[in-house]
Amino acid sequence: MSLAQLHSRALLGLDAPLVTVEVHLVNGLPSFTLVGLADVEVREARERVRSAIVNSGLEFPTNQRITVNLAPADLPKDSGRFDLPIALGILAAAGQLDLQRMQGFEFAGELSLSGALRPVRGALPTALALRHQARQTGQAVQLVLPPDSAEEAALVPGCTVYRARHLLDVVQQFRHQGSDACAAELAEASGWQRLEPAGAASALTSPYPDMADVKGQAGVRRALEVAAAGQHHVLMVGTPGAGKSMLAQRFPGLLPALDVDEALESAAMASLAGRFTPAQWRVRSFRSPHHTASAVALVGGGSPPRPGEISQAHHGVLFLDELPEFPRTALEALREPLETGEIHVARAARTAQFPARFQLIAAMNPCPCGFFGSADRQCRCTPDQIARYQGKLSGPLLDRIDLCIEVPTLPPHELLAFPGHSGNAHAPRSESSAEMAARVAQARQWALARQGKTNHLLHGQELETHAALDADGAAFLHHAARKLQWSARSMHRVLRVARTIADLAQSTSITRAHLAEAAQYRRALPGKAQP
Repeated sequence: MSLAQLHSRALLGLDAPLVTVEVHLVNGLPSFTLVGLADVEVREARERVRSAIVNSGLEFPTNQRITVNLAPADLPKDSGRFDLPIALGILAAAGQLDLQRMQGFEFAGELSLSGALRPVRGALPTALALRHQARQTGQAVQLVLPPDSAEEAALVPGCTVYRARHLLDVVQQFRHQGSDACAAELAEASGWQRLEPAGAASALTSPYPDMADVKGQAGVRRALEVAAAGQHHVLMVGTPGAGKSMLAQRFPGLLPALDVDEALESAAMASLAGRFTPAQWRVRSFRSPHHTASAVALVGGGSPPRPGEISQAHHGVLFLDELPEFPRTALEALREPLETGEIHVARAARTAQFPARFQLIAAMNPCPCGFFGSADRQCRCTPDQIARYQGKLSGPLLDRIDLCIEVPTLPPHELLAFPGHSGNAHAPRSESSAEMAARVAQARQWALARQGKTNHLLHGQELETHAALDADGAAFLHHAARKLQWSARSMHRVLRVARTIADLAQSTSITRAHLAEAAQYRRALPGKAQP
């Protein structure tokens, strides 16, 4: 047969639309034409495929005209993921492979010049698309991928994945019955293997540092526990060296373990960025971009659109240290994702949508020199410099941060206090991350059993139903809102935080004490009026 059709997948954001690889051979002047809105990397597949077939000891049709069409024609295609299906299509069209045996399979993989298969990004989104298709049509599809990419795809439950290390591994499976072509080469090909589903595996130990390393800071630790229980965003303000970064790096250890669906979404974003490893499975991501990062680096973009830091922190933590030093455009681009949990990247050629349900942990100094309000060091900044520095954070952005807390500098006698150390036998022991995480998990379960979501996601009628106040609590909240000039968004965020504090206390109702603690977490920046 001079015409062959195989199937693969493109990448469009987190989606993986189906692509039909059509290969036609006809007598004529030798040529190799590739059509179908292919990017530069895909067009270069012609040379990789030709060399891989020849160096694998297979016969390349050098005396025929080869036309490869990647359909649909209006869908952009990029990367080297189409090398393997193009090579198999040429061999099938030339009669060297049994096309009927290849039905029900999809292929993706980049070929080296020797025929070895190299991993491609986006294996997890591809496997998720296959699972979705199987649920809709009731027909299971099998996926053939290179090493590393196959291990990623095998994490998706209900997806049949085969790993192939070389082009010959795939050829051996689909050649005609009884064919002895390339018998010596095919006998040596042993890289074909069906991978068992690995979606039930989980991380055995937390990869994050322990909160037990933090001395003192009882108030800040309490605030971070509240933030972890309700999935609230946090801004920490303190002098240099007070421990803001240390606390933020330990914060992911307080969060509950990811369930399988959350882990698949998080791993899919890492796969799109080409940085997923099996060690990251069911581990919450912790992204900490430098303050020179652009708006595109934070929220995503480019051509084709790629996920930014907020999407790579999906179901994890985004830590922005030195928050006012980030470009103003980058910070303002965070406002919509903080509310909606997703980002729409619109470009002239195409539009992509990425999930961005991250938890923001930000840190900043109170002034340019960092010592405004410090009892130990004299601040050298003028009031105008302080106002200009803090003014880099807009009111709408601060309004979307649930907890604004001050991280004090520890005195030496607290910093050097170790339980059991000589002279410090009565020094208090710092709680470990595991102890705090147990209370966080209990509060999360309490909230999920009541409303099916974390408190941070309560909106509208849900907030009125699950965060209802008695007369005393309502009067307190109204008084605080008038005195501190809160916006409607600020009032709702105080209610959500108070609901989380009540959950930590295993209280079905929100009391005045819960509201008072929640209100103190919306304190203004030092030297700045409350937004």
